[in-house]
Amino acid sequence: TQTVIPRELELNGRITKRSSGQIWKYCEPAGSHASMTDLLLRRALEVAPGIDPTETSLLIVAHGTDLNENSAAAAKREAEKIRGLGKYAAVMNVYMEEPPLVSDWKKLTKTPNVVAVPFFISDGLHSYEDIPGLLGIAKGGSTRLRKATAWQARLGSPARPTPRQASTSHAATGDVFRRNPYKIGGRSLFYAPSIGTDVGFADIIIEQAAKF
Repeated sequence: TQTVIPRELELNGRITKRSSGQIWKYCEPAGSHASMTDLLLRRALEVAPGIDPTETSLLIVAHGTDLNENSAAAAKREAEKIRGLGKYAAVMNVYMEEPPLVSDWKKLTKTPNVVAVPFFISDGLHSYEDIPGLLGIAKGGSTRLRKATAWQARLGSPARPTPRQASTSHAATGDVFRRNPYKIGGRSLFYAPSIGTDVGFADIIIEQAAKF
């Protein structure tokens, strides 16, 4: 949000005036909104109803990258806020591509129950395939797919499945959210859809725009 989007949209700051007369206003990312904390708590309760939070570790799963430290900042901030409420036995921000790694969840957590909520604006390959693969609740194949995709893109070959193929794949892999709890090593793992799919997320986007 601080580098790639402004560069691709050719923005000069929070307000950019175009030669056409258009004025572009660049809002804060929706993930930084104060209501994200409530959405995460609600999603955790929805995916694991009746589970005692004091016997549960909550994992906020983000992408993370060693290319930009800001990539992990929002998930870390939310984990700190929820941790401060004292509702859960443990609250951790974990990542796909930088420590602490979501794949290490068994080592990182000690509680009988674990809830994992992807910190993404929508469900896609990461939440349908990559994260379940890293958690050990499904076979992860999309990481290899993306490597092949990147290579094909360099060669100028078709890189992505057709929308029909993608929708069929996603409809099938969406079952991963409906198989809770996953019993692993004598513990219960609950896996939630991405936080951006919560109905309240649309209100957050509207409020971010209205604040400008």
